[in-house]
Amino acid sequence: MQKKPQASLTTKNFILNALPKKDFERLHAHLEPVELALGEIIYRPDKPIKYIYFPENSMASIVATTSSGQCVEVGVVGREGIVGVNVLLGVDSIANECFMQRGDGALRMKTETARQVFKEGGAFQDLSLRFINFLMLQISQTALCNRLHSVEEKLCRWLLMYHDRAENNKLTLTQEFLSIMLGVNRPSVTTVAVTLQSAGLIKYSRGLITIIERQGIEDLACDCYQAVKDEYDRLPK
Repeated sequence: MQKKPQASLTTKNFILNALPKKDFERLHAHLEPVELALGEIIYRPDKPIKYIYFPENSMASIVATTSSGQCVEVGVVGREGIVGVNVLLGVDSIANECFMQRGDGALRMKTETARQVFKEGGAFQDLSLRFINFLMLQISQTALCNRLHSVEEKLCRWLLMYHDRAENNKLTLTQEFLSIMLGVNRPSVTTVAVTLQSAGLIKYSRGLITIIERQGIEDLACDCYQAVKDEYDRLPK
């Protein structure tokens, strides 16, 4: 993780953007810009959380892991929210691992400062609670999807969620990474990726997936994607 110069008064994070000007200016002094690398682990299970993060171009993955090392993604957080938002509810750690699925810029704030501002109420508390509601919906919908839907439906849902939070159509993703995130074996991901590429919906090469025809991917995704996307679109920006 690399620190950057002092935070700008402009940001791509939805929560910070939606704050009244005076509230954002008050928080500004406590925000520290950082560069987060792809794959960087920012929270480990049951370890103290020292900072919360407001992603801008980056995206974090929340992963549930078994004692034997098996893991599956249960949620993602991009510019719409806060990574580590759990600490605002009074806990010091989370049970899941959290790492950067898409590296790039974010703003971070010390946990104790974030808690103090949250307890004071006002816009920051309201926006944080709105995001927590969204994250709960996303996690529950992901659990439903992982249980009921095909690999093709899950992969299309996941590609669309990533694309919603990306700056362009190019997604840095390996098939091994996707298999872990979706909780399926790698050959299954390979088969679906080849099918999507043959249909002209994506282009896959050396860990890079390019979205070619988004509407076609939406047509193949399960209803879980749209259920979460509808709430994502309603978030204040």
